[in-house]
Amino acid sequence: MRHDKLERELSLILLLTENNKYGVDELCDKVGISRRNLYYYLEFLRDCGFKVYKRGNCHCIDRDSPFFNRLFDRISFTEEEAILIGRLLDKAGRGNAIAAGLKNKLHRFYDLDILTGEEPRDRAVQSIAALHTAIKLKRQAVLVGYSSPHSSTTRDRFVEPFMLMNNNNEVRCYEPASGLNKTFKVSRMQSVEVLESPWTGEQHHRCMYTDIFMFSGEELLPVDMMLGRLSCSLLLEEYPRAAAFLAPPDDGQRRLTMNVCNYAGIGRFVLGLYDDITVLGGDGFKAYLRERIERMKAD
Repeated sequence: MRHDKLERELSLILLLTENNKYGVDELCDKVGISRRNLYYYLEFLRDCGFKVYKRGNCHCIDRDSPFFNRLFDRISFTEEEAILIGRLLDKAGRGNAIAAGLKNKLHRFYDLDILTGEEPRDRAVQSIAALHTAIKLKRQAVLVGYSSPHSSTTRDRFVEPFMLMNNNNEVRCYEPASGLNKTFKVSRMQSVEVLESPWTGEQHHRCMYTDIFMFSGEELLPVDMMLGRLSCSLLLEEYPRAAAFLAPPDDGQRRLTMNVCNYAGIGRFVLGLYDDITVLGGDGFKAYLRERIERMKAD
C-alpha cells in the first residue's frame, strides 16, 4: 500500500540525516527493503532535491538540501538564536537534565563550538572583508583552517572567491585543486589570506542560484505555463515571490514564465494541480513531467 511505502520513505530520510554507522545492508534491514529498492529510493530522493552523498560506507543526506532549508526556515532557529539559547542553557547550570537535553539537541543541528563567542564573530568580520577584497581584485585566497563537517577535517583551502552569498554568511569559490565550484561557510574559517596571484580559472566560475522553491544549482532551467485561478492562487499563497514572474490576468488565466534550478519543486506543484495548468515549455521540463507520470503509473 502507498501508506506503507510512504512510511518507509520517511523512515529512510530520518536514518540518512544522521547516518554515521549504517551501511547498505543495515539500512535495508532497518527500513525493511531490498538493496535494489534502497538504491531506487536514494535516486528518488535525489530527484526530489535531496543532496545524497556517501561518507565512507554510509549513505547520508546533506542538511543543506533544499527541503531542509525550507523546513528549517519555518521551524528552526537562526544561528544567532541558537547561540543565545545555548548561552542561556549554560547559565541554567550543570546537573539540570532538561538543559543538558536541550543543549544536545542544539548540537545536533548547530556547531555551537564554532559559532559561540566574540572571537569567532570578529574573525567572521575580518574574513568577510578579506573575501570582499579577493573578489574585487580577482585574486586567489587561502581559507585558513576551514572546518568541514562532511570530511571531518580542518585544513587550508586554496580557492578563487567570486561571490558572497546568504547575507555574507557563505562564499562561492572555485577550487583549482578539485576543479569544482564550492560554497564555503564563513563561520567555519579561522581566517582568510588574500594572495597576490590573480584568478586563473575564471572561465570555470559558476554562480549558485536559488529559485523560489528553495532549490539551488549552477544552472537555470526555463519553465513556461498557463495557470488557472486555483493553481495561481495556491502558487502565490505558498510562494509569494512567484508574483514577479506572473503576467497580468488574461481570461481568468495567468502566464508564469521563470527559471528554476531543479524541476522537482515546480514539478510537484504542477503534478498536484495538473488539470488547472497548461505547460507550454521548456522541452526539458515537459520531458521531466512525462518521466514522472510514467514512474507514478508504474508504482
